[in-house]
Amino acid sequence: MARTTVLTGGVAATIALLTLPAVAHEHPSGITDLVTPAVVRVEAVSHVEITLLDHVSRLRHVERSYDFPIGQGTGIVVNPDGAIVTLTRVVKTDDEDVAVRAANKVFADHHDVKVPQDDERHSVKDPILNRHLKDCYPPKRSTATCIIDVTTDITVFPNVSPADTDGFKAELVRAGSGPDSPAVLMPVARAVGSVGMPTAPLADKVPDQQGAPTSVAGFLGRPGPSVRTTVEIAHLGKGGSGENGRPFADPEKKVDEPVKLGGLADRGLAGAPVIGDKDGHVVGMLVGGGKEARMIGVREITSTLSKAGVAPRRGAIDSAFEAALTRYHTKYYTEAAPGFQRVLELYPGNVVAADLLKVALAKRGGPEDAGTRRAAAPASSGLPLWPFIVAAGVLFAGAAVGAFLLWRRRGAGDGPDDRQPPPLVPQQPAYDEGANQTIMVRRSQQFPVVPQQGQVLTTQQPATTFCTACGMRLGQAHRFCGYCGQPIETS
Repeated sequence: MARTTVLTGGVAATIALLTLPAVAHEHPSGITDLVTPAVVRVEAVSHVEITLLDHVSRLRHVERSYDFPIGQGTGIVVNPDGAIVTLTRVVKTDDEDVAVRAANKVFADHHDVKVPQDDERHSVKDPILNRHLKDCYPPKRSTATCIIDVTTDITVFPNVSPADTDGFKAELVRAGSGPDSPAVLMPVARAVGSVGMPTAPLADKVPDQQGAPTSVAGFLGRPGPSVRTTVEIAHLGKGGSGENGRPFADPEKKVDEPVKLGGLADRGLAGAPVIGDKDGHVVGMLVGGGKEARMIGVREITSTLSKAGVAPRRGAIDSAFEAALTRYHTKYYTEAAPGFQRVLELYPGNVVAADLLKVALAKRGGPEDAGTRRAAAPASSGLPLWPFIVAAGVLFAGAAVGAFLLWRRRGAGDGPDDRQPPPLVPQQPAYDEGANQTIMVRRSQQFPVVPQQGQVLTTQQPATTFCTACGMRLGQAHRFCGYCGQPIETS
């Protein structure tokens, strides 16, 4: 029984090793798919309503309205309600500077004089017009010749298909202390979708390793068929923290990454998420421009969100998308396709889910589909089988040796030296069917002594003889009675 158990265990262990399922794979390194559905284009303008009070020739009110671009860049959706993080310089400017620009423009248009269209205060040669121009500039006074009202108009263009050419309006909830510090926006009305918008996962911290690979993803224009997400590879440099930012540096020094990314920031990638290579989470935002692109870390992002009273969180769209994305990147296309379809039901415009669904449907059931291969060969996996076969052989050999040693030990116990004597059982005396007869001998002088058959007694003891003269017990082989000397005759 013991030998059977050991052998059965060895066989079971071998089968278990040979039928181990494939180890689940994590997302491939450096992916941006988790983040790009939540990347948006942000455009902000200053809307100026200005009324010029013309007192030069006759009293007239000249009303004009102007839209001056503040900035354009990239934002990151951080919760399903549509809360967005971008850079302060993308959505905020000095209202007084905008008012000065509006004054220069309306004065030049109405009085037909040459005044530069910028944020500087200027003078003209005509003293009367020059005085009126000075009184048009802010701040507002009782002698002002201009009444100016400045508002900020922020429009967000989500990454959806078909493209949303109008976008949706957002308001500035909190601005940072500097132009390259985070700013928080909230939609004026509910954003796209009944369950909200896709969100980007935020990392816990910035990678400490110098040269850590990252990806920067954003838009160089309004999302549409001809403007897709721009993704660039970048590496974190040494040092730098807080709002000053951390530099970028190519460890192989093949690319001047600060210059490359600075140019992209000026063209619309300012505020773009910097995505970690480890798990595809946001580790920071792209700041700077020109030849000095940098990254502010995720702690600055979460700190600004906390001050604005906005909690980053993920929603139902993200859960469905991440589950489908895991199956897609592990090449289980048959299982990934329904997941992406579910995402599109929740958020019909998800560009990334739509693109991946096309690929999954094209490869579903084909030779690249891991689900199909596993159904055809359940024991196969992406890992080599020889380590498992060797381990199974070792276990089986060990089980066989153990069984043989156990068998030898039990066999050696069958020799005469090792046998224990059986327990003593008291034996009852066997019934003696052939017991001797007891013969009574009588003394007679006239007749010989004849045994009396009628007086035979049976006993389990040897036959006993008594003297017929005196009745004394006689010993065996005695010829005469030891008491009276009477001769004994037996037959």
